[in-house]
Amino acid sequence: MDKLHKVLVLGAGALKIGQSGEFDYSGSQALKALREEGVQTILVNPNIATIQTSKLLADEIYFLPVTPFFVEKIIAKERPDGILLSFGGQTALNCGIELFSSGVLERYNVRILGTPISAIMLTEDRQAFAQHLHGIGIPTPESCSAETLEVALRIGAEIGFPVMVRAGFALGGQGSGIAHNREGLEQIVTGALAFAPQVLIERYLHHYKEVEYEVVRDSYDNCITVCNMENMDPLGIHTGESIVIAPSQTLTNVEYHTLRAASTAIVRSLDIVGECNVQFALHPRTSEFYVIEVNARLSRSSALASKATGYPLAYVAARLALGYGLTELTNRVTGVTQACFEPSLDYVVVKIPRWDMEKFKGVDETIGTGMKSVGEVMGIGRTFEEAYQKAIRMLDLDFEGATAEKIFGGNENAAETITKYLYTPTPRRMFALALAMRHGISVSQIAAITGIDPWFLQRIQHIVDIEQALQNDGQFTAARLWALKQVGISDKRIGELVGKSGLEIRALRKTLGVTPSVFQIDTLAAEFPSETNYLYMTYNGQHHDVAHLGDDGVVILGSGPFRIGSSVEFDWTSVSTVEALKKYGKRAIVINCNPETVSTDYDTSDRLYFEELTFERIADICEFEAPHGVIVSVGGQTPNNRAKALQRYGIRLLGTDAAHIDQAEDRNKFSKLLDTLGIRQPEWKSLVHRDELNR
Repeated sequence: MDKLHKVLVLGAGALKIGQSGEFDYSGSQALKALREEGVQTILVNPNIATIQTSKLLADEIYFLPVTPFFVEKIIAKERPDGILLSFGGQTALNCGIELFSSGVLERYNVRILGTPISAIMLTEDRQAFAQHLHGIGIPTPESCSAETLEVALRIGAEIGFPVMVRAGFALGGQGSGIAHNREGLEQIVTGALAFAPQVLIERYLHHYKEVEYEVVRDSYDNCITVCNMENMDPLGIHTGESIVIAPSQTLTNVEYHTLRAASTAIVRSLDIVGECNVQFALHPRTSEFYVIEVNARLSRSSALASKATGYPLAYVAARLALGYGLTELTNRVTGVTQACFEPSLDYVVVKIPRWDMEKFKGVDETIGTGMKSVGEVMGIGRTFEEAYQKAIRMLDLDFEGATAEKIFGGNENAAETITKYLYTPTPRRMFALALAMRHGISVSQIAAITGIDPWFLQRIQHIVDIEQALQNDGQFTAARLWALKQVGISDKRIGELVGKSGLEIRALRKTLGVTPSVFQIDTLAAEFPSETNYLYMTYNGQHHDVAHLGDDGVVILGSGPFRIGSSVEFDWTSVSTVEALKKYGKRAIVINCNPETVSTDYDTSDRLYFEELTFERIADICEFEAPHGVIVSVGGQTPNNRAKALQRYGIRLLGTDAAHIDQAEDRNKFSKLLDTLGIRQPEWKSLVHRDELNR
């Protein structure tokens, strides 16, 4: 292994749809790995809100665009030995390819670390990559690439409509789409070729399942699959837009191992060193499969897989890029297994995207092959129902679970709503499923319309049925409450069903001894003893894996999912608070649900609860941990919104009192304060109805 003295790391630049905080996480882990090896690091990233651009990690930081022009200037000045391209998303990858192609890297003797540039370029060129896969016996959909509209239209006619269009060298499915006719194809291809050098036209695989594998390989050809994930939505909806479940729930053993073998064969054929994401289309009945996408870099799916399994993917990938083998590295999460040990999960993870489309008037809500979501959450439970309903509440949109109906606004009748949102995929469809079931539409009918596997629909039907049974008799026993909580139904939702408040239900279940357990994510499914700080709560258990920290602990409430107006900047404040607490001898307990963040890394805090930022869950954690106090001021609006309820419940807030937070947040109270202080303010008036504008 050649000794490296200085390495250049390309960041992802500005946050954008399809490329967000996950690259702050992956880049931060890479910088930590390099620092441990005594390698001097140079970071290029103009994003001031990120953890990786703090003083903690890189030796030198250039707040400059991640473009060939600027990066070449930095290389000329710094003269690095090597460069990492895989930790800054598509932005870093495209920049690295240009630097290689123009001869800059060769001119300055800069070695590309990790996956060979030839493999990266091959996976980005869709037609060449399809031919490569056919050469090793891996099927891809019938396809052909085009660099002009004329050629694309001819290919579409030859394959037959509908066809899938994928833009090369693109981010987040940009420019992709499903064309049902010549006019649709012309529209999609014209848009794609405006920014991409080529498009791939391929046969559309209607209602195939989409399955992903995260694969890690070292330079000695040791190869493992860290995680496999299954999209609840069928092919045709970008994996970043889909509800994703890990591990897969509906694959047979043969299907699982067939796709696993194919993914490792692909990674080996490309000589990948580090991490690679392989996406498959799988026929729901015949087990026929095709490869539809390969990302030879860290991605949003990589961040999800890392947080879902507790396997430090980005850290391991960086160490492998330095020349280490998987058998030489210890899993930093468990401390007892090698990095070549494949994770084993005894829980279910559900990822749900967060969209903020209501902020854009007239926007088309339909979701498909291009990304529109701005963030995501990850729920963990011992059952699909528990994890799924947790994830819905984590979106912080005031939905209590799978049966929430307020998203429809009550302006349409049920039949119209069901028809509209079952047939057209939008952010509302996950709630239309339960609505349809309550109105007598069968699981098989819904599956035929949506392409969602009946297994997932049966789990949602289970939630509908158990809620209906409670509404019918209204009886509470310990057994009934356990059953409700084990499928992820919140105290507030139980109260809504029987005409009580969430606090009344909380008091009742505590009286009956119905309280959650604290479980560790150890990546080992308890096969081997290990101690981790990575925790979640579940009602499907009867013990705690850890003891409480007591007065040594301080709870920090994270920001939850990224959204417009609240992004990675609050992850920076959360992580900075963790660092500050160390100076005072306090142990940080972070609560957050965003898999894209550094605050949810295994090595950031003393304890991490991958949990909801709801009053109910924060109170559960505080009652278990008995902490010194809770910090609500560093996670943005969501923790601030919890301050009054938490303080009223008797939980100690550190910093500004809840009443003063409310005084600043409430426009009327703040205006009165300004009047009291004699501070001038513009004339204003609060309105409830549009009609008041004319008065």
